[in-house]
Amino acid sequence: MDLSYILKSFILFFTGIILLRIAGRKSIAQMTLAQTIVMISLGHLIVEPIVEVSMVKAIGGAIIFVVSILIVEYIQLHFNPFEKLIMGKSKIVIENGELNVKNLKKLRLTVDGLEMRMRNMGLTKLSDIKIGTIEPNGQLGYELKEDAKPLTIGEFKKLINQISQQKPTTTNKDSSQDIFEEIQQNTPQKHPEYLN
Repeated sequence: MDLSYILKSFILFFTGIILLRIAGRKSIAQMTLAQTIVMISLGHLIVEPIVEVSMVKAIGGAIIFVVSILIVEYIQLHFNPFEKLIMGKSKIVIENGELNVKNLKKLRLTVDGLEMRMRNMGLTKLSDIKIGTIEPNGQLGYELKEDAKPLTIGEFKKLINQISQQKPTTTNKDSSQDIFEEIQQNTPQKHPEYLN
């Protein structure tokens, strides 16, 4: 029995991972039509050496790919350095409202591409972002500056409790004064001039 296709499947699986890492996060996250065609072609090229012989070997190769994914995910779960090697790390692209051009260049991500991700997340101003990252899956992660953060229900409840617990420092006298106050304190009440 020729078991060389098992070795080929493992080799092609890891070659695919390396090629996708070289292609970059932008290619994985939001592919253009041309990038989609390249990725499909790459998948076909990786699988072709396995499937050209027989259907049994094609199914065996597919099973090996699935097992390889499970093995890689297990190793990633238990060994952090391996996870960083396979998945990569988040890259900071915005710091205190300013672009990190160096990391944008490393990611081969244009400012327009970054702004597209910002719009998809509902962000309108670069200056509102305290820190922004491109995650290993190509998505934008961010933390807003304090002044740009929306008010949460929990914060609103705390604010209402603080306001309700405060005692007024000055008493505002209104037209519904106690009518006996004038007599008790010997101070005249203020009435409209036409009633005096």
